[in-house]
Amino acid sequence: MKLIDAYIKIIQLNQPVLKTDDVAQCLDVTKVNASKIMERLRNSEYVLKITRGLWAIKDKVTLWDLAGYITNPMPYYISLQSALYYYGIISQIPEILYVISPARTRLVNTPLGSISIHHIQTSFFCGYKKSKEGFYIATQEKALIDFLYFSPARSYLFHNLPEVEIPENFSICRAEKFIKRIRSKRRQSAVHRLFQNILLRKNK
Repeated sequence: MKLIDAYIKIIQLNQPVLKTDDVAQCLDVTKVNASKIMERLRNSEYVLKITRGLWAIKDKVTLWDLAGYITNPMPYYISLQSALYYYGIISQIPEILYVISPARTRLVNTPLGSISIHHIQTSFFCGYKKSKEGFYIATQEKALIDFLYFSPARSYLFHNLPEVEIPENFSICRAEKFIKRIRSKRRQSAVHRLFQNILLRKNK
């Protein structure tokens, strides 16, 4: 099969991100041959290799679109610095994409950028929605509380929050409800204290 013919068939699937298994089924070839075809397409700059066995059609996806494919089969939502920037709460552009998931904590490097996945208990996996762009993202209240929740982490990624601009439509009541969902009373108390400090700075 000619490489261009394979590419046309793959494009006709209308899937911006594919697994090697998807390609094998589409082209009616073995998984080994499908992997070789995708490597050739990558070398020809038609596709991107995201991770092992996962590919993306070039110029059809953004880093934010990849989060769900990386955590699959676990659910996810974009939060922390990425969501805070999305809502204009912080002005500093994060260098990586921050994602919350019941999946294990890890950093995934892709050709489009790095995705930092942070594990959270299922009881606190809440407060997100589907954006108009199609990805899942924390509400502005949950994004801020998520950041404060992870602030004691050993990684020091969440120790210092950049200058915060609380929007007029930010709901303090909703934020406090998320705090109450934290099972650890010690962590809940720490998050509540940090949140109150932010509100105090806002009202000065």
